[in-house]
Amino acid sequence: MNFGIDRLLADPELRRPLQGKRVALLAHPASVTADLTHSLDALVAAGVNVTALFGPQHGVRGDLQDNMMESPDFTDPVYGMPVFSLYGEVRRPSGQSMGTFDVLLLDLQDVGCRIYTFVTTLLYVLEACASHGKAVRVLDRPNPAGRPVEGTTLRSGWESFVGAGPMPMRHGLTLGEMGRWFVRRFGLDVDYRVIAMAGWRPDEGPGFGWPPERVWVNPSPNAANVNMARAYAGTVMLEGTTLSEGRGTTRPLELFGAPDLDAREVLAQMQRLAPVWLEGCTLRPIAFQPTFHKHVGTLCGGLFIHAEGSRYDHQVFRPWRLQALAFKAIRALRRDYPLWRDFPYEYEFDKLAIDVINGGTALREWIDHPVATPGDLDTLAGPDEAAWAEERQDVLLY
Repeated sequence: MNFGIDRLLADPELRRPLQGKRVALLAHPASVTADLTHSLDALVAAGVNVTALFGPQHGVRGDLQDNMMESPDFTDPVYGMPVFSLYGEVRRPSGQSMGTFDVLLLDLQDVGCRIYTFVTTLLYVLEACASHGKAVRVLDRPNPAGRPVEGTTLRSGWESFVGAGPMPMRHGLTLGEMGRWFVRRFGLDVDYRVIAMAGWRPDEGPGFGWPPERVWVNPSPNAANVNMARAYAGTVMLEGTTLSEGRGTTRPLELFGAPDLDAREVLAQMQRLAPVWLEGCTLRPIAFQPTFHKHVGTLCGGLFIHAEGSRYDHQVFRPWRLQALAFKAIRALRRDYPLWRDFPYEYEFDKLAIDVINGGTALREWIDHPVATPGDLDTLAGPDEAAWAEERQDVLLY
């Protein structure tokens, strides 16, 4: 199969509209061709007049390991062009940067989750380009989490940098398709097109979204592999808790734990509460010691989520429910466990991080309610999931 960047480079007709235009590229370390050439180098070599670079969270170089670390603007040392950060002093392209190009090429590898900030960056770029009369072309890439939909819809008033619009946590779209939905949803008057992939089959194994023949390159420092991308719609919620999500280990966002956690006891309680929510993956008790971030230097007990191997079932695995169930199990075992972390999260200062992440209070309230059942959460999320599956139909490209 071919990604959008590969098709653009291989087809002179696709590149023809770029002739005589100043072109900006929004990219990160995973913006590479099939032979692992960075898209910037490949575009310049193909004769495209690239005049500016933009970087999302973690930057063009992906050099900032920890979460919520801002990147500065700088000058590219190879090509001498300006590099503008969209996760620093500004998160929307500024008037100054908008004057450096006519067409913006967006070539970002996403992981298929609403809270991954590239989704919101896409919306902000589309809005800025609509205001300034600039064109946008998304060089499409796979959604490694595939097509499944899961989670409650973001509620009105809960929009944030990790909540661009009313969609569930696991949205099942590529960024190219998401851009089509944004244009329709927000009525954007922008010259928008998708350079689609060729041969992407998200419902087919063994990749179920990620073609096994393509090398995985981290789109952000802690997105180390496809297993992380599959689990992320659940494990990202750990950022709003006192539990470690594995930052400071070699497998972040694929595990969870804490120094005072009995992993086997938690797993047993999860099995008692909702065994069906454990299907499609393997949970393995582990011990780990983070080298930075939460519980640094302290031995933690926890569980590793294996959304891989012979027991992985792509249609059954539900990471959002799985992680919610872990929280529910901890709350059932210890009513007073200090689960929720209260700190400024992604530029939101007056709301609990777990609520910002979920786009509302419903999940936290379900976890904290002493008699709420798994069926109650299904009742909350099921209609939202069905509605989104229907709403997205006319933006699908594959």
